[in-house]
Amino acid sequence: MRSRLPVFVSSFLLLSAVLAGTVSAAQTQSPPAARSPLTGPYVLPDLPYAADALQPAIDAETMTLHHQRHHGAAVTQLNQLAASVAELRDGAVEPVLARVSALPPAVRNNLGSHYNHSLFWLVMAASGTGGSPSPELTSAINAAFGSMDAMKQQFSLAAATRFGSGWAWLVVLPDGKLAITSTPNQDNPLMDVVEVRGTPVLALDVWEHAYYLKYRNVRGDYIAEWWNVVNWNEVNRRYVEASTASK
Repeated sequence: MRSRLPVFVSSFLLLSAVLAGTVSAAQTQSPPAARSPLTGPYVLPDLPYAADALQPAIDAETMTLHHQRHHGAAVTQLNQLAASVAELRDGAVEPVLARVSALPPAVRNNLGSHYNHSLFWLVMAASGTGGSPSPELTSAINAAFGSMDAMKQQFSLAAATRFGSGWAWLVVLPDGKLAITSTPNQDNPLMDVVEVRGTPVLALDVWEHAYYLKYRNVRGDYIAEWWNVVNWNEVNRRYVEASTASK
């Protein structure tokens, strides 16, 4: 009789990771691409470009799996949670993130994933179409970091040294200044559980599912190539919006 022990062990390890908080419930689910998130207040946004538009920096297969499976799973989970979590019933995002410590951990994981990925898709564009940093953003970057190159180096270091899975961020602080930070898992700077809070204007996903198919374990190569597809037009817009709100 064929042993089922390896399957049992694999399932046990995965369940243990979920219970320990190292893997979110959304990550354990990988629905078929044809499956849509459950009907509810949260919607999986379309990519603002074709899945192959960011090649060679990000390949089409990674984009499709990342968007449909990983982001899609978070939206599905949110719509399930909305049935029992009143704060989610109207599809709110940022106000809920601001008080996420008072809500079930699944909200933190899945609403964080939904916000983070929705921003991530927008701050990228096909190489040569993303524009360049505006004079206003450039001036703020120079004031905070010394130069654009210095900002990129510090941001890249934050992304490269984030242990395990997580994100790197360029944020506008409440006082209007820029800062670079990183967060674990699906946390983000809008949450009341992070050390550095601010309004994100640029985000980089450094979970392995964001780059492993092409770059394997060489995260540094992924980060270096990613700068070629940053949508500075969107970053500029977000900077103006966030800096205006901080005044």
